[in-house]
Amino acid sequence: MPISPLDIHLLGQAQAQSEQALGLSEPNPRVGCVLARPDGQVVGLGFTQQAGGPHAEVMALRDAASRGLSPHGATAYVTLEPCSHHGRTGPCCEALLAAGIARTVVSLQDPNPKVAGQGLARLAAAGVDVTVIPGAHPLAQAARTLNIGFLSRMVRRRPWVRMKAAVSLDGLSALPNGQSQWITGAAARADGHHWRARAGAILTGVGTILADNARLDVRLAPVHHQPTLVLLDRQLRTPPNAALLDVARPTLIYTSPEAHATQHSARAALEQRGASVLPWMHSDLPQLMRELGQREVNELHVEAGATLNGALLQAGLVDELLVYIAPRLLGSGRGLADWLPPNALAEDPPLRIVSSEMRGNDLRLLLRFTDRDDF
Repeated sequence: MPISPLDIHLLGQAQAQSEQALGLSEPNPRVGCVLARPDGQVVGLGFTQQAGGPHAEVMALRDAASRGLSPHGATAYVTLEPCSHHGRTGPCCEALLAAGIARTVVSLQDPNPKVAGQGLARLAAAGVDVTVIPGAHPLAQAARTLNIGFLSRMVRRRPWVRMKAAVSLDGLSALPNGQSQWITGAAARADGHHWRARAGAILTGVGTILADNARLDVRLAPVHHQPTLVLLDRQLRTPPNAALLDVARPTLIYTSPEAHATQHSARAALEQRGASVLPWMHSDLPQLMRELGQREVNELHVEAGATLNGALLQAGLVDELLVYIAPRLLGSGRGLADWLPPNALAEDPPLRIVSSEMRGNDLRLLLRFTDRDDF
């Protein structure tokens, strides 16, 4: 059946529902569902709940039941293909079939190998009219952007890596003595917490902790649960009284195999504070990304110093840059990243500006490496 303007309107409502799953549904995708009769009357709305909780389709069916409305013969507008497998919950496609849904309009197919078209095939085999909107449609792109981390983990087996930095107009992230609090204003800092809140994990290096005693948690934005903290500490220098250990969340400290094997007291003190201290070869950042993918981290939010930033960029592991530019000049200090420059301007990695917006007096740029658009 062709897609109508009414279909687009209702799928847009489903997209709005899906955005309510931000920070809630991880590691599951952020999905919204609208159940509507052919005349456009909405009978149920829902979005995916916390892992182990009901998915968007089930929430919409429950909403219809709570209104005393039947979804029989309705269309299900869903931002991601209904699942077809038994995971933490039952298959959503079976729930839709049991409810008598006659048609399904979907924004994106699910690349999860456990789904990958099987949900749509199951619906179609049962006689449900199935439509997937074109991938170039703005609603398909919106669903992709909202779930970029989940898609990355399913397709690339690693998180989507977003590097955040606050810099001066002359590109410096700290004074020569390392002081960086605060280059940007309050509005930009609050905005940065919203980006932290949507991440599955926050990555930093021990230098940032030693310089700022940073908590690296979400305080200035609503959050259902704190993201996991991932700390790279080759020599196990993290103080046991570090503020980051005061936050209730999983904390993973990766150290060298030598430090892990020999620094028993430092390791025990950190583990007593609730951290997990893990051995890791610090030169193998790609392996770290694969491990975080196995830990079901969808989006990895990086807030680190120039050394770790440079290593991630040099390894080609950064997908996006989230840069706040303050209208101030520092003259000299530390840059955003230490890495080998290209031999010519034509060799620098291609970036495109996804968005540019003001946050208070600071300019926020979201930039993406162009070869990440079609992973």
